[in-house]
Amino acid sequence: MADLNSMPGAVAVVTGGASGIGLAAATRFAAMGLKVCIADLAGEGLEQAGTALAAVAPGGAADILAAAVNVSRPEEMERLEAAVTTHFGGTDILMNNAGIQPGSAIFGPRENWERVMGVNLWGPINGTRAFGPNMVARGRPGMIINTGSKQGITTPPGDPAYNMSKAGLKAFTEALAHELRNTPGCRVTAHLLIPGFVFTPLAAGGRTSKPDAAWTAEQTVDFMLQRLAAGDFYILCPDNDVPRALDERRILWAAGDIVENRPALSRWHPDHAEAFTAFAAQPKD
Repeated sequence: MADLNSMPGAVAVVTGGASGIGLAAATRFAAMGLKVCIADLAGEGLEQAGTALAAVAPGGAADILAAAVNVSRPEEMERLEAAVTTHFGGTDILMNNAGIQPGSAIFGPRENWERVMGVNLWGPINGTRAFGPNMVARGRPGMIINTGSKQGITTPPGDPAYNMSKAGLKAFTEALAHELRNTPGCRVTAHLLIPGFVFTPLAAGGRTSKPDAAWTAEQTVDFMLQRLAAGDFYILCPDNDVPRALDERRILWAAGDIVENRPALSRWHPDHAEAFTAFAAQPKD
């Protein structure tokens, strides 16, 4: 298990690094003395993020690389890995964080489904396949952190493409963790970040001020760093509205739909609403 506090000079790559959780993580990494590459779509936001990171990095601009990348394209992720290796010598931390949520419906536009799956699921797969082998081969402590979602676990109604992308990412990251820990000599670990309600451009919904219920991206990253230090695989983040205990009851209820042979998504089924409310109120065993 890598200890970020003992890794000054290590290299971190963060996709979706120009804003939100990605930028907050990249900023923390840079301030800790890591060399940082942020990857995002080309534009003014990426340039501004690179400049902001250079201002906090001990080595200034020499420790920062900002790359325009479409994570849904495997060849672009492979070129990114080669660029990071050329620029910094290799990668120690990969945070597959890029994500989109344009909205979806079962019978809605196919292009929304393809975009969401391309970025949210294929992006981390492409990133892991491009960076993972050389990270393992370096023989150094390292981490692959994939940004998931609670929606990929409890799969609430309303945005099936997003739910599917994050549910798939959960399964992929679990399989990755198993693969890495069974690879002889591997010192790279996998982790699934599961944010709560975070005020970021992805979740802002047109709002310009943070809702009281939401955490900031910086709070989320600070929590992530604490749980990485503890060695957690599942980094289940609370927020100002939903405590961990309620998240746990929701997750257990969702799994119970199969075991108890309840209707799909029974938490939102009128015949089971009262039973869920009682279950959620139970104290943790």
